[in-house]
Amino acid sequence: MSMRIRTAAVTALAAALTAGAVLTAPAATATPKTPAPAFLSASQLPPHPTSSWTAGPVTEGFPEQLDLCVHTEGVPSYDYRHRTFRTDLDTGAVQLTVVADTAAHAKALAKHYDDLIRTCADRIEESSPDTVAEGRDFGTLPVEEGARVRGLHTETSWGATDIALLSVGRDNRTVTVVQWAQLGDFTDAPVAAFKKTTTRAVNKLY
Repeated sequence: MSMRIRTAAVTALAAALTAGAVLTAPAATATPKTPAPAFLSASQLPPHPTSSWTAGPVTEGFPEQLDLCVHTEGVPSYDYRHRTFRTDLDTGAVQLTVVADTAAHAKALAKHYDDLIRTCADRIEESSPDTVAEGRDFGTLPVEEGARVRGLHTETSWGATDIALLSVGRDNRTVTVVQWAQLGDFTDAPVAAFKKTTTRAVNKLY
């Protein structure tokens, strides 16, 4: 993603903070101790027609697999943990969790990540003239404090085509982002199964 696009995103977030949003730096005072959130297992990903899923270990840090749409610029330095998943073919997935210091901060963080996903297609086209991108909104899910599912399709001028499903959900102070991706287009996207995966991801946090 170009520096110009990243800078615009940070500027927009800074403006939101000035207007009174709650995504401020965590307070220096002690916060309630929350158990580490649990992650999806391989069997809870959308079934692949010809290959089983393999889950990697839970790892500290922000996953590079999400960097196309989601990033940490302009966001407080929370502790990020993630788990990646793969099949033997062209399909992969990743889940991110982050625990904010308050429920209000988590709500703002979830909205920020969803906004980044919602605007991702436009940012990709602005920064990559050889790529056509389309985003779709697949709606909200009634789980804990809520979740939303979106889709992203990209196609390059040389014919590479990729499809991704992304979701953001929240349980109190914890936000989770889930991404499923493979070669293909929206006709290849298991939207119903991914919604079930997202619901499981949010329910399983605690």
